[in-house]
Amino acid sequence: MNPITFELDGQSVQAAPDETIWQAAQRHGVHIPHLCHTDGLRPDGNCRACVVEIAGERTLAPSCCRQPTPGMQVQAQSPRARHSQNLVLELLLSDMPDTGEPGQEPSKIIAASAYPAGAGGTFDPKSIATGAYGEISAWAARQGVTVRPALAALRRAPVAPDLSHPAIAVQLDACIQCNRCVRACREEQVNGVIGVAGRGAHSRIAFDLADPLADSTCVACGECVQACPTGALSAKTLLAAPPVERTVDSVCPFCGVGCQITYQVGGERIVGVQGRNGPANQARLCVKGRFGLDYIHHPDRLMLPLIRKPGAPKQVPPAGADWRAVFREATWDEALALATGPLRALRAAHGPKALAGFGSAKGSNEEAYLFQKLVRTGFGSNNVDHCTRLCHASSVAALLEGLGSGAVSNPVRDVEHAEFILVIGANPTANHPVAATWMKNAVQRGARLVLADPRATDMRQHAWRTLQFKPDADVALLNALLHTVIEEGLTDAAFIRDRTLQYEALRQHVQAYSPEAMAPLCGIAASTLREVARAYATSPAAMIFWGMGVSQHVHGTDNVRCLIALATITGQIGKPGSGLHPLRGQNNVQGASDAGLIPMMFPDYQRVDNPQARAWFEQFWGTALDERPGYTVVEILNLALADDAHPHKVRGMYIMGENPAMSDPDLHHTRHALAHLEHLVVQDIFLTETAWLADVVLPASAWPEKTGTASNTDRTVQMGRRALAPPGQARPDLWIIQQMAAGMGLRWHYPGAEAGVAAVYEEMRQAMHRSIGGITWQRLERDSSVTYPCLSADDPGQPVVFTERFPTPTGRATLVPAGIVWANERPDADYPLVLITGRQLEHWHTGSMTRRAAVLDALEPIATACMNAREMARCGVQPGALVQVRSRRGAVQLHLRLDEGTPDGAVFMPFAYAEAAANLLTNAVLDPFGKIPEFKYCAVAVQALQ
Repeated sequence: MNPITFELDGQSVQAAPDETIWQAAQRHGVHIPHLCHTDGLRPDGNCRACVVEIAGERTLAPSCCRQPTPGMQVQAQSPRARHSQNLVLELLLSDMPDTGEPGQEPSKIIAASAYPAGAGGTFDPKSIATGAYGEISAWAARQGVTVRPALAALRRAPVAPDLSHPAIAVQLDACIQCNRCVRACREEQVNGVIGVAGRGAHSRIAFDLADPLADSTCVACGECVQACPTGALSAKTLLAAPPVERTVDSVCPFCGVGCQITYQVGGERIVGVQGRNGPANQARLCVKGRFGLDYIHHPDRLMLPLIRKPGAPKQVPPAGADWRAVFREATWDEALALATGPLRALRAAHGPKALAGFGSAKGSNEEAYLFQKLVRTGFGSNNVDHCTRLCHASSVAALLEGLGSGAVSNPVRDVEHAEFILVIGANPTANHPVAATWMKNAVQRGARLVLADPRATDMRQHAWRTLQFKPDADVALLNALLHTVIEEGLTDAAFIRDRTLQYEALRQHVQAYSPEAMAPLCGIAASTLREVARAYATSPAAMIFWGMGVSQHVHGTDNVRCLIALATITGQIGKPGSGLHPLRGQNNVQGASDAGLIPMMFPDYQRVDNPQARAWFEQFWGTALDERPGYTVVEILNLALADDAHPHKVRGMYIMGENPAMSDPDLHHTRHALAHLEHLVVQDIFLTETAWLADVVLPASAWPEKTGTASNTDRTVQMGRRALAPPGQARPDLWIIQQMAAGMGLRWHYPGAEAGVAAVYEEMRQAMHRSIGGITWQRLERDSSVTYPCLSADDPGQPVVFTERFPTPTGRATLVPAGIVWANERPDADYPLVLITGRQLEHWHTGSMTRRAAVLDALEPIATACMNAREMARCGVQPGALVQVRSRRGAVQLHLRLDEGTPDGAVFMPFAYAEAAANLLTNAVLDPFGKIPEFKYCAVAVQALQ
């Protein structure tokens, strides 16, 4: 559409067809006061601070919700417009509390930088600390507005602050009822907590049914804090913090969504975090991203290398144990020599298979790339893995097998183009909260959401249909959907003909899996299964998301094979609003896998047993490479306990940023294996459960203390920038890896700042030229993020892939039938319940970071297990009771929480609590294809202890 030409303050300007007067003015450097409006929120037009004068119109018009027309004459700074703007500012400012009154403290305004009042050029009222009340003070200073004493004398009565919530301070004295917080909560995050109570002069912002914020259903995403223009809602953690001295743009270090953030730094501490306008989040954040970064300042941080004392037992001690009884402090030279010397000796005595390395999906791409290169070229084998083995290895196995790529086909935000959304085996509101907001926004626009999960989660209130199937019945349910689509002729015949292989085998296989036959197995009525299958197949665009509820089973690969078949036979892939998206659990699971931190693949998913791929990397790295795939996480720890005569017994390990002593299944076995190693080097920021078992502990850098890239669940490579230096003698991970490589006899040279990160990235880019060849370091420094595949400097990146062909030898997708394989361990009389493990909103992974974040720990301080009321009654326990949950491998004690979303016959436990580690109970049996443990299903019993 053609731009609209109109006149603004006597100058001819152009507006896009969908722009408002305010947006066009802002883009042309004309700054109109505004309070109820901000980017990202729907224009509301209720404050009238942004009024402008339009020729021929009797009344002034709010520019935030008025679009220009061709030839329109607008004056934003005419005497009439300025007088009205200033009067609104004065009236609102006059109602602010007098900061000189006893007990009245000014709302703290966090400034990124300051521009003088009335200055030309860029003017951002959010970033200016010219007064006590944020944007209104900033605009008043710019416009030269002061409050007349007669108006100040009429200010409203003071309102008591609500400081009940650990994260957010509520000071409604400063509220101007702009409703930005209401729109942020209801329309952006779709949490529905904030509303307006009362009428007329008695109207006020309220939480739920006028509850204190701490008693409301608030999830502490902080969207309201970021939206509030006056400080009426503010980050409580900032009230006593040092003033902001600088800001640093980066990426959130928690889940795989990859939200862009801005650190606010004061006194060499991160005192606040704001959402940034990144492609994945558009300035949105969750409670972890906004309030969970203070873990880096926790007194538990490792600041000096540690060496195990002779004779100190290798065991995970109880909380509060004194590390000085086990370790002594050392210099870096001593620690590095003692770290690498025994590894070299073990390699010389027993061969390269005697060594293994676990890298991290919580670090950068550059760290992942260098770590796997160190293991392959320095240790001499492919025994390298990381936590993708514990979350999405089965997804990657099935996607590589069927589609030739282990990455997502469409980004999360593509749900805005979807008419139908299937979320299976995932809890986005807890695990990927910002991704969940885009799904909820799609529902608001009319998309149909189907949730398929044994647990009924918070997203069910937005769902069109909820398929709460029996645990372990995934394949039965999905085959019933496939049967319906094929039987009722709902397939995309042209797509099947032109872009798939082995359809006939699939068609014959699913004939035995009718919804009527599968209904008793999966617990969903046949009519509902058929209804959902029809809706998915006939939708103009349908998208599938899944999480670890799909992948963490012995049949996890089969589950994903079924999802691939469902998408391909209906043609729901390779177009906007469609496709397959495994939601990645950690900030760099995608990038670490891409960079080759897995035992059977070089970077860019080139198999190590492919002679051509291996020859290329041998030439590129200048050394011979192992031709056989390495062992995976669980296999490596099994080999640590192998008989001494075993030729591949693992005797030495280097672990960077992983905590298998909490994250692996059957922890008694895992910890025994780690303790049994002849030499263990652990590199981390805290003395984790794994680090307690180490011979050498190397203090590393947290995410805000490093510069590097990470690739999110959308295949977007993003730049993370260092905000602070590591504390004490802690060192950047990238530097430590290079020192370890030198100790192993490698002669690497990566010059440049930040441990040569740009040089490492450039080498990685060459190794991964098939996917990120066009994403240079300079481009990332400029743009912050680029989505791959991106093959040239002028390639914008491809958010949607598989549009014409799949990256397989034939260009077609391979359909793989999947039969029903039940869980390895079923409930019985002694262990009558199914244990389901997962995450909570407030805590992440093994809890080593989030449980050291003050707000997050205050919100969820103790370990709990969830059961519904019926199951509690059958077990003879009450909500809040202390119980023992035991399996055939171990037992833990924790308190019960009532959760009607947990199904009959099941108990749900988060795995972030060391004092009640869920993985003491879980089963280490593996999916034969993805080699992923069956975290999501084992038999347990619950017994009351009080």
